Amino acid sequence: MASHPIRDRARGFALLEVWIALVVLALLLGGLAMPLAAQVEMRRGEELARQLEEARDAVMGFAATQGRLPCPAVDGGDGTEAFAPGADASTGACADFYGGYLPAATLGVHGVDARGFARDPWATPANRLRYAVFGGAVNAIANPLTRTDGMRSATLAGLGAAPHFLFICSSGSEASASGCGPASRQLTRRAAFVIFSLGANATQAPGSDEARNLDGDAVFVSREASNVPGDAYDDVLLWVPIHLVTHRLLLAGRLP
Repeated sequence: MASHPIRDRARGFALLEVWIALVVLALLLGGLAMPLAAQVEMRRGEELARQLEEARDAVMGFAATQGRLPCPAVDGGDGTEAFAPGADASTGACADFYGGYLPAATLGVHGVDARGFARDPWATPANRLRYAVFGGAVNAIANPLTRTDGMRSATLAGLGAAPHFLFICSSGSEASASGCGPASRQLTRRAAFVIFSLGANATQAPGSDEARNLDGDAVFVSREASNVPGDAYDDVLLWVPIHLVTHRLLLAGRLP
């Protein structure tokens, strides 16, 4: 049977229209993929902000009832605060002041994993919430922030006159274990404790600002997020200055 030129052209146009429609649909779906992914990340960021605030409130509530800040939890533990061997709340000597985790099991926050640790919204094993607390001496009192009534022993005047607590810097490029360095803006030198998330990447390139937050000293970096190769940063930090801790203890009758 001979083909019909008009019918063949109509069939060809119909197939072309279907193909064009599929291409347009694919482009639309591809265009929606990024906004949807961005929305998921935005929701995670909002959830993280709430989680950090809840953790901060739990730490402050602990301080009001116990007269001290909790020690960090450590790897291999059960999500409770960890003291150095032979130490306890009476000495305040933590197993790890600067490289540990939020003691979620001690604080009773929700959203803990099977080991008792709180994870951020990215929820991988590497995404446990981190926590550090100042562990230096003040007014000749060792570990005053984590020792029961240690802040009372150090006195309000002594705490106010202390040269520094935890440092929070805008960059880690020239930071050292003793401060931010001349190239970095010092956001504060009086943070009593800091709680932070390692963000979606949960990795730290050697020498990076993210690595500075895990190098085990009293200096931390908080800055805008970046995806620039070699300068990636997505840690999120929340810190509380010493004067807010002492104010909370004053209200609770644990000071002066």
